[in-house]
Amino acid sequence: MAKMIYAGKAKQLWTTDDEQLLRVVYTNQATALNGKRKDQISGKGELNNQISTLIFEYLSAHGIPTHFVKKLSATEEIVKRVKIIPLEVVTRNLGAGHFASRFGVKEGLKFSQPVEELYYKSDELADPFMNESQAAALGIANAEEIKQIWEISRQVNQLLSSLFAEVGLDLVDFKLEFGKTATGEIILADEFSPDNCRLWDQKTKQHMDKDVFRRDLGDLAPIYQEVLRRLTTKLGA
Repeated sequence: MAKMIYAGKAKQLWTTDDEQLLRVVYTNQATALNGKRKDQISGKGELNNQISTLIFEYLSAHGIPTHFVKKLSATEEIVKRVKIIPLEVVTRNLGAGHFASRFGVKEGLKFSQPVEELYYKSDELADPFMNESQAAALGIANAEEIKQIWEISRQVNQLLSSLFAEVGLDLVDFKLEFGKTATGEIILADEFSPDNCRLWDQKTKQHMDKDVFRRDLGDLAPIYQEVLRRLTTKLGA
């Protein structure tokens, strides 16, 4: 019998008949302030599932190793079981959000090269900043593993910056998570949706991501629907 083994802010993980595969269920919950603010947004789970499916299929087709196996239903997908590496791997192409406020810069500052940051994935500790030496010292990931993670992250940034630019969006920043398979291979896990990246319309600079919810800028679902529409038109899905 299927058993839920994880309930996160916006997803659940369930076992399947195959011990190496899990069922992901996307929920309608939206959170901000590290989960302190919550709301239910109709259709959000389905939109995130569709967007993430398109992105992971695109990345897989371009040689990025991911946990994604297939979309199962409107709100469900099948993924490979991995042991999550407790790191949030952040790439910033433009200054925004916490980076802008922390360093006192105007949002939209374009960097000469992407800024790369690691955070320790821990809700209890509010996901503190972590450098590679700290990650190694705590046994989270060694130097070679971190090197692999950044190599994949940089490829993802190149691929998705180009993809989003083709649909009129700037990929401002994004967060990735990685896991290890039963054989020890490091692969991209979690999801890729407007929940874990910032997207701005290239012409209007309108926010096209979860900042709409964080900053009370309007209704979230129509924004996600527009991101999905552009990606579907481009990718022919």
